[in-house]
Amino acid sequence: MRYYFYRWRDDGLLAEINRHLVAAARLAAGRDVQPTAGVIDSQSVKTSENTSLSGYDAGKRIKGRKRHIITDTCGNLIACEVHTANIQDRDGAPRVFARLHREAPKLRHMFADGGYAGPKLRGALVRLGRWTLQIVKRSDTAKGFEVLPRRWVVERTFAWLGRCRRLAKDWEKSIESAEAWLLIAHIRRVTRFLATD
Repeated sequence: MRYYFYRWRDDGLLAEINRHLVAAARLAAGRDVQPTAGVIDSQSVKTSENTSLSGYDAGKRIKGRKRHIITDTCGNLIACEVHTANIQDRDGAPRVFARLHREAPKLRHMFADGGYAGPKLRGALVRLGRWTLQIVKRSDTAKGFEVLPRRWVVERTFAWLGRCRRLAKDWEKSIESAEAWLLIAHIRRVTRFLATD
């Protein structure tokens, strides 16, 4: 079984399976196969002691890794990137955007939180492709919890992925395996969705 995991991870088969399942899920939801808008966010998670790369996220006070994902507006995982937690969102985002040429070539508009604001990321995106980035901020007058338009979609995807016990903590030694398990968790979710539809 381990042989197939490494082979499918390294051959890009897991990413291809995910791509086809997302297209099927979008068709089942009455959407076009290729998304034109998406949502980006990151999640810092603790790592186990056997992992090779980890960093410290001072904002979340977590020593570990950061999972960066882009979803479509339905919440389907389009692209993911795992890196050390000490890399800020605006510095890690170009790595995820670089994967969109293959995964979602028609995607042009992105919703994000305030961590992605600023000229540094916008300059990096100009070199990678033509995307518009819309920062969705919380109202200054809001008190307590507030559901933010569009941003709740990516948070729901993190919750879906969190149902996979393997993702409760980053147990993987390599970054490639950590990304593969994100794809496996999403593949499992989408196949269940399609089976009940």
